[in-house]
Amino acid sequence: MSGVQSTAGDVDVDLRQLFASLARNWLRLVLFAVAVTALAFVLASLATPKYRAETRLLIETRESVFTRPDGSGENERPILDEEGVTSQVEVIGSTDILKQVAKKLDLASLPEFDAASEMSAISRLLVIAGLKSDPGELPPEERVLKAFREKLTVYRVEKSRVIVIQFSSADPKLAAAVPNAIAQAYLDFQRGSKLESSTEATDWLKPEIADLNKRVKDAEAKVASFRSQSDLLVGQNNSALATQQLSELSSELSRVRASRSAAEATAQSVRQALKGGGSIDAIPEVLSSGLIQRLRERQIQLRTDIADLSTTLLPNHPRIKALNSQLADLDTQIRSEAEKVLVGLVNEANGADLREKQLVADLNRLKVESGRVSEEEVELRALEREAAAQRALLESYLTRYREAASRQDRNYLPVDARVFSTAIVPSEAYFPKIVPIVGAAFVGSLLLMAIFTLLQELFSGRAMRPAAGARVTPVTQVEMPVRRVAGLPQDDAAQAWAEAEEPAVAVQLDTADADGEPRTLVDAQHDLAVAADEQPFETALAPAHGGISIETAAEKLITSGAARAIFVSPEGDDAAATAVLVAREVADSGLRVLLLDLTASGAAAGPMLDGGRYPGITNLLASEAQFTDVIRADHYSDCDVMPVGTADPARAMRAADRLPIIMESLTTAYDLVVVECGPADAGEIARLVGDGTEVLVSFLHHDDEIAYVADDLRAGGYEDVMLVTPVGHDLPTRPEPTRSAA
Repeated sequence: MSGVQSTAGDVDVDLRQLFASLARNWLRLVLFAVAVTALAFVLASLATPKYRAETRLLIETRESVFTRPDGSGENERPILDEEGVTSQVEVIGSTDILKQVAKKLDLASLPEFDAASEMSAISRLLVIAGLKSDPGELPPEERVLKAFREKLTVYRVEKSRVIVIQFSSADPKLAAAVPNAIAQAYLDFQRGSKLESSTEATDWLKPEIADLNKRVKDAEAKVASFRSQSDLLVGQNNSALATQQLSELSSELSRVRASRSAAEATAQSVRQALKGGGSIDAIPEVLSSGLIQRLRERQIQLRTDIADLSTTLLPNHPRIKALNSQLADLDTQIRSEAEKVLVGLVNEANGADLREKQLVADLNRLKVESGRVSEEEVELRALEREAAAQRALLESYLTRYREAASRQDRNYLPVDARVFSTAIVPSEAYFPKIVPIVGAAFVGSLLLMAIFTLLQELFSGRAMRPAAGARVTPVTQVEMPVRRVAGLPQDDAAQAWAEAEEPAVAVQLDTADADGEPRTLVDAQHDLAVAADEQPFETALAPAHGGISIETAAEKLITSGAARAIFVSPEGDDAAATAVLVAREVADSGLRVLLLDLTASGAAAGPMLDGGRYPGITNLLASEAQFTDVIRADHYSDCDVMPVGTADPARAMRAADRLPIIMESLTTAYDLVVVECGPADAGEIARLVGDGTEVLVSFLHHDDEIAYVADDLRAGGYEDVMLVTPVGHDLPTRPEPTRSAA
């Protein structure tokens, strides 16, 4: 049987032919776009114009410094936070306010707010068919509120205390009247709330004040009664009389003791002077005596006279003898007066001693009295504190009551909001915008028609052409190399294919299929691929794709004693399985192996951990985890895994300089560290390279991109780049987990 055999890779899209279809069908595209644009223009022209207006409210405290209640300073004013302003948005859109505005503006009489009166024929058919609820079943008030809410928009301006009330309507005057009415209703509602709060406060404070008056009187009466019963008289400085007397008596006792001591000391000095015959002139108390002073003056005068007479008279002269006799009498009188002074000092000391004893007795008595008074003062102070607290509470209640009553009587209740932008009647409708609608309809319809034309051309096959290098050769029979089958001829195409597959695979092929028809080249290729799967991978497929097998890569890593294996997968996640297969293969040989997943999607570690999300290298770089937290066991081999992790990649990459340190630590702990980098170049893997590093490129389909990546790595300084592919690797059935993840 003769024919032409082709595969999906033998054809390609002819972009020139594909986009040329747009030029061939330009008239159809333009006509369709013009028709849709005309329809959009008609619909936009027939649509009812909508007008929109808005009112803006500012939430702020309106209390002035002159009317602010006592005790509330500037920093104590209640200012609504973000949640409070959002709550006010809900209050503005509440049912009570909307009902009040709807009743005030008589919205129920407008057809715009009655869905039952404006039902179109299509809507009525849908209601009859049960596909739409009948608006006439709702009460009129609910229909008005439903239409009201659909046209109303209330929102808070971000990062501000401004609330915007928007309303749209076919009537521009109504569009401006509704938001203004809602704002006024909101202010009235807030004012009513404050009035209600003030009324409740006065109603509660009035009986409380009456009760507090009675309690204050009782507390002050208890204080006065206890003071009179306990005889707690108050002296100077608001202290108890007993305590004050005790203090004064202590001072008097100290003074008396000092006076007694001084008198005894003076008497002792006079006594010693008289007893020893010494001079008493040095004693101040003796000298202070007036009589002794006069006697001393007389003594001095006599001595002066004796001295004067001695110049003319002899000592035995009667005149001189008389004067000497008078002088001797004066000395006796002076000593006698000194003894009297001594007796006075002794008497003074004795009197001071008696006074001291009396004061000590009085002091002891006052100590006992002061102790009793102190105990009673404790109870008195407790009663006074209770009375003072009741009095302060009463004064506070009275102040608040007067403030609340005055605000209620004068109707001064400032609302914590004000309208700073009222809605005005809009002069231009916001819908429909005919020019943007027509333009969008034209562009959209033209784009959709162009896509439809391209898809039609693509599916028809007219835009397809043979791929570069594709062969479409009629073949009737195939003769395989090495082992020939009798009677099976071999043409040039089969011969070239067989030579490209050296070393050849010996296989016995049938010359015909089950129906007796000759086998084609594709049939022979299929049989050869099946037979090649039974041969060693490195001999059967390696020359065809230019790479080595999983087993060969693992063997080379083991024999070379590599400490690190850096895998680069230009084809993305699909080729990331190569690193997993190599790591498991090396781990099965008894070495300690760790796979480090550096792909963005975690394609390498996902199959090893059954798709679980665990902390990994990003958590380690972000200092959110330790090594013991990020290393887990492969569920299906003896290999360990370090997944991508759950930390923020941007934060982790800021600590990318720690990668060499982490790699050194892992290399010390494991015999081999396998790193899957995904699509990467020579510069991106520089941090991962160290002593004993092997660089491998994994691929599924060998093409120019793979060769370019390998050449780029070699140019970057990695000469021994190995190409590894999992194609043809015999994947066993999924084994039971060898150990649970740590």
